[in-house]
Order: sequence, then structure tokens, then C-alpha cells
Amino acid sequence: MLSGRVAMITGASSGIGAAAARLFAAEGAAVVLMARRGDRLASLAEEIRAAGGRAVVVEGDVTSSSAVERCVETAVDAFGKLDAAFNNAGYATIGPSLHEMTDEDYVRTMDVNVRGVWNCLRYQIPAMLASGGGAVVNTSSVAGVLASGASAAYVAAKHAVIGLTRAAAREYGDRGIRANALVVGSTRTEMMDRVLSDSPQLEERFVAHTLRRSMAAPEEIAQAAAWLCSERAGFVTGTAMPVDGGRTAV
Repeated sequence: MLSGRVAMITGASSGIGAAAARLFAAEGAAVVLMARRGDRLASLAEEIRAAGGRAVVVEGDVTSSSAVERCVETAVDAFGKLDAAFNNAGYATIGPSLHEMTDEDYVRTMDVNVRGVWNCLRYQIPAMLASGGGAVVNTSSVAGVLASGASAAYVAAKHAVIGLTRAAAREYGDRGIRANALVVGSTRTEMMDRVLSDSPQLEERFVAHTLRRSMAAPEEIAQAAAWLCSERAGFVTGTAMPVDGGRTAV
């Protein structure tokens, strides 16, 4: 489904990002993996190459424009182009009420989830334009369409991701670039495990809110991202696609 494509994946060291890296590579894409944990990236890239795939890594934080620029340049230098991107890096906390949130928590939440996507888009889009177009998928959340119970800053940030996605789709649609967002529901990742270790009572609530009565596996979210990056979704752009087990259907 992704044969011949070159895909940049952020937040690739664990969870949804790592699942996407394996899937994109298995489907024929050359993958450029970015995250802060370089040791994990190196291990994942070695695993992908051992299975016959192509992978390079860039250790860095999406809040740094220079790190994102370096990642895009690495993609072009290593594989000649960039025509797919899964901007998945994120930061979440089950925080206090809005009026009790600290400046530090607010800034970190907005920086990773909004500035991170902004940084990626502004370097990925020129590279895609140079290669004749491409597809971008940004990870939002049910918090991007609902006041889901997450912190107010996280709700605001994930709404902003959908806004950036739609703006990019509108601005570059006639130049061959598609942009879509995933409205992701509760997913069994390391970040979720950390949340549940602090607040185990939340698991029952998360599961009860889905029609499927379970959390997603990271691979299920990765499948949606891969489809949106492929030509099978060639007429899909500007959408916020739920991958949430029915959370936003009721």
C-alpha cells in the first residue's frame, strides 16, 4: 500500500508511532523516525532493517524547529524525497482544573501538541511540494472534538491540531498535498499506562465510553494512518477521521 513512499514519523520510539513505523516499513515505505529517545529509535530501525525494510533515525524534539528541519533534510538526503508524514508526537496529562493548571503544564502541552505539528508542517510541506505532492496525517484526539475530561490545555491543543490540518488541506490541496487528522480514542500505549498507574480508576471510564468496550491497540491506529497516507485515500483531505471505537458517535 505504501511501496515507493518516503514517510517521516514523529513520536516513533513507542506506542502508536512505533507501531506505525513497523507497519509503514512492512508496506514498502522508507521510514524516517524521529523522537527524543535515540536508543529506542536505533533499536526500532535495526528491527525494521533486519526485516528487509529501510529506516533512518533522527533524535530530536518536535518543539525544536531546527530538529524538525534536520529530520526532513535527512529524509531527502537519505531517500531523495519526502511524500508522507505521520505527525504523531504528543504530550498528555490528566491535569487539574483549568484554574489550577500551572504555566509549565500549559506551555508544555501546547508546545508539543501544537507547535510540534506546526514545526513539522512548515518543513514537510516545502519538501513535498518539491517532490510533486504528498500526504500528511496529524494525530489529534477525541479531545479535539469533545471536552473529553482531559485537561483544558490538552483539549485546546488537540482542537488546534484539527484546525492546522484543515488549514493545510485548504492551502495546498490544489498543489497535490492532502492533510488529514486522526481523532484517536483511548489507546493502550506507554503514555496511557503511566496515566492509569496514577489513576487506575480511569480505565473503567475510558472503556465504558467506547461502543467497543475496549481500548485500541496502537496497531489499529497505525492502520488508519497508513491508509490515509496511501493512494487508496487519494480523494480524502481536510478530514478529522475518528478512530475511537465509537467514542464520538454517541
